[in-house]
Amino acid sequence: MPKGCITVDPKVRFGQPCVAGTRIPVYAVLELVREGIPFDEIVRDHYPDLTVEDVQACVDHAVQLIKQKPQRHRIRRRGG
Repeated sequence: MPKGCITVDPKVRFGQPCVAGTRIPVYAVLELVREGIPFDEIVRDHYPDLTVEDVQACVDHAVQLIKQKPQRHRIRRRGG
C-alpha cells in the first residue's frame, strides 16, 4: 500500500479511516494538527511509523469529506 493513503476497513479500528498499512486513525493525527504541532514533529515525536506525506493525507482526507457532505452548522452570533 503506498504511503500517503487513507484506508477504511471494517476489521480495523471499527471501520474508522486510518493511515494505510497502520492502525493509526485519521482523527488522532488531526487532533495533533489541530493543536498546531508541525507535521515533522508529529512524525518524529508521536507517530514515527508515519511520514509527513501521511499526515498531509489525513488533512486532505478531512477536507475531501467536508467538501463532499454538506453540513448544517449552527451559527452563533457574537455579542447577543
